[in-house]
Amino acid sequence: MTDQHLWWQKGIIYQIYPRSFQDSNNDGIGDLAGIRQRLDYLQWLGVDAVWLSPIYPSPMADFGYDISNYIDIDPLFGTLADFDALIADVHGRGMKLVLDFVPNHTSDAHPWFTESRASRDNDKANWYIWRDPAPDGGPPNNWLSSFGGSGWEYDAQRGQYFYHAFLKEQPDLNWRNPAVQQAMLEVMRFWLDRGVDGFRVDVIWHLIKDEDFRANPPNPQYNESMGEQNMTLTTYTTDRPEVHQVIGKMRQLLDEYDERMMVGEIYLPVEKLVTYYGTGGDGVNLPFNFQLIALPWKAEEIRAAVDHYETALPPFGWPNWVLGNHDNHRILTRIGKHQARVAAMLLLTLRGTPTMYYGDEIGMHDIDVPPELVQDPFEKKQPGKGLGRDPERSPMQWSDEANAGFSGAAPWLPVAPDYPSTNVAGEAAKRNSLLGLYRALLALRREQPALAIGSYRGFSTPDGVLGFLREQDNARLLVLLNFTANDIPVPHHNLISGKVLLSSFLDRKGEQVDQAFALRAHEGVIIEVAF
Repeated sequence: MTDQHLWWQKGIIYQIYPRSFQDSNNDGIGDLAGIRQRLDYLQWLGVDAVWLSPIYPSPMADFGYDISNYIDIDPLFGTLADFDALIADVHGRGMKLVLDFVPNHTSDAHPWFTESRASRDNDKANWYIWRDPAPDGGPPNNWLSSFGGSGWEYDAQRGQYFYHAFLKEQPDLNWRNPAVQQAMLEVMRFWLDRGVDGFRVDVIWHLIKDEDFRANPPNPQYNESMGEQNMTLTTYTTDRPEVHQVIGKMRQLLDEYDERMMVGEIYLPVEKLVTYYGTGGDGVNLPFNFQLIALPWKAEEIRAAVDHYETALPPFGWPNWVLGNHDNHRILTRIGKHQARVAAMLLLTLRGTPTMYYGDEIGMHDIDVPPELVQDPFEKKQPGKGLGRDPERSPMQWSDEANAGFSGAAPWLPVAPDYPSTNVAGEAAKRNSLLGLYRALLALRREQPALAIGSYRGFSTPDGVLGFLREQDNARLLVLLNFTANDIPVPHHNLISGKVLLSSFLDRKGEQVDQAFALRAHEGVIIEVAF
């Protein structure tokens, strides 16, 4: 039977935060040449695609998510020639490259915005979201910034307010303007023609705002610990129905090329999330599914969420799962080191495309950032609330050398103090390390089509244990994950008969299983079930 699945359905995506991966020129900031130096590692690990957070020219008010030129590379990271060399090396190793695309807003230093703010009647006057002041001279309505405070900033030059869903240095583009749509599609085409295999589209559910500028309703669940950006709901500033028309145009462009894809950053409930697949598959290929980041780390809650997600998916929708990224606390910090192996096995055995975050495979955790070293504007705007994202963006820990082998200079963020014992070189030399488990899981996904593309079916288990079957052709694999600190026997069942392919502790491979089976505390296993 011919496998019709595409690379982004079978493969594993690995997110790199370029500032923090590898510094090649000793300025304390990671760069493209540094990523090239580490491609052998990524190939050895077994990932299929590399996703780069933004590398475009930027004033770095939000570290690259404020773009001043969409079709070039920021000198901090290198040049277009460096990018071409990187993508050639990635493709030469049989891997794919996915770029971050940030279409919701530009930098206020972008020439488009410079022209737009210059007058109310120039060619770019309607490229951003401008409104006259309210009768009292204040903001046009109550729309908030996701970083806190009003989403409106007054511009004396135009005598109007512009809307910014994030920092005031990040004015939102007016995606209701066909000229904006065309310009951004041409940006995508520029990179597709250069060989990029896909895009991770930043805050894609934000692109269209209410055309009547209605006020957002108050958030009935709000409390101060949530951050002031959550005082209102985002009813009229996100997830507007017209956004799907824009996404359809992006998808149409991607489909002109061979096997290109887009991942959409979307923080929405499952019922709304799945609408971003489009109608009949004309939407986002993979609307990011962040449930494993947000859910309590309990077997029963995750089982219910997985089953609900599987049921909600449209017939043409391919699932995906994410454990961590540059905007959320690291998985090890959230759930503890004992469950890190269970988390790895969960991510890499569920049906769908997994996305890994750099450093999770060696057990990196959030770092403590003293106030004088804070970089993230989110933390600076609302200090002390734990909203800052610096802790999960610390430099990759390559070795026990100075600065963890990341740079010969002081890194832009501190290196975690445990780097002498938690690093790639040290864990690669230990068969039973967390890195060894990730590598074994990635290898098993390649060897077993049931894990990569097989069906999913829930499996009855005791409390505290998550179980499911992955099946493809004549292969049936049973995954059992113990979310507790106790040994748990799994009751007799006619499906528990076969052999262990992999334990999260990497010490039971080949063990015969006949009806009775016991999971150790914090253990996950994959059992090849005998028919």
